[in-house]
Amino acid sequence: MPEFVDTHTHLSDAAFGPDADAAVQRAVDAGVTRMIQADVDARERDAMYELVGRHPGVLFPMVGLYPGSVDADWRGEIDRMLPYRERGAVAVGEIGLDYHWSTEFVAQQQEALRVQLELAAAWDLPVNIHLRDATEDFLRIIEDCAHLHLRGNLHAFSGSAEVFQRLQRSGDWYVGIGGVLTFRNAGIARDILRIPLDRIVLETDSPYLTPVPHRGERNESAYIPLIAARLAELKGLSPAQVAAETTANACKLFPKICPC
Repeated sequence: MPEFVDTHTHLSDAAFGPDADAAVQRAVDAGVTRMIQADVDARERDAMYELVGRHPGVLFPMVGLYPGSVDADWRGEIDRMLPYRERGAVAVGEIGLDYHWSTEFVAQQQEALRVQLELAAAWDLPVNIHLRDATEDFLRIIEDCAHLHLRGNLHAFSGSAEVFQRLQRSGDWYVGIGGVLTFRNAGIARDILRIPLDRIVLETDSPYLTPVPHRGERNESAYIPLIAARLAELKGLSPAQVAAETTANACKLFPKICPC
């Protein structure tokens, strides 16, 4: 069976509830042998770590402050995050910028992002980026931080190949491709043809962004093979090749998840 990595999921989300452990097992049964749990803020962090603790070697935690959780107390949130670095964090994420729902804390989001990029560089960890309706501000910050020699990925990537190419000039970057790739008329289905396979990792962002044919249902890490199959179809490759290369990419980007 092909082996996959889900590089961004929220299996501790309330949408799973008591079904979370069964969802982990369904993913493993589907060949998704490693899943990286995205951090949001202090309200959800302990539940995430509790779930990770029940599945050692299968679930791995990130630590970070989600941009939608940034408010006037963002520095306090980051202070509360710091001790978790020593509890097996494999990345700093999900961090970034999101102006979609509100622009009340734009300046604080930008400051919080810069601080967390500096932490990632100091800790020698990759970053996992959430980006929505803030592309130019994000690219400006990343270009300002080129001296940090960052590595990471843009999760749920739906931008253009040109955005990816510009980003590559300021670090070692990958794109996280999820269920949107399977949607009818998805723009990323065109742009992904100009992004090389060795720069792609797979993700679900479960319980969100469920791929076809399960749209309207709760997403799960077990659906990663559906995303891989669509990527293989678009690029004219075998599903086995996509599985092997995206798993290798995930191990390069997040070396702490791989025993090698």
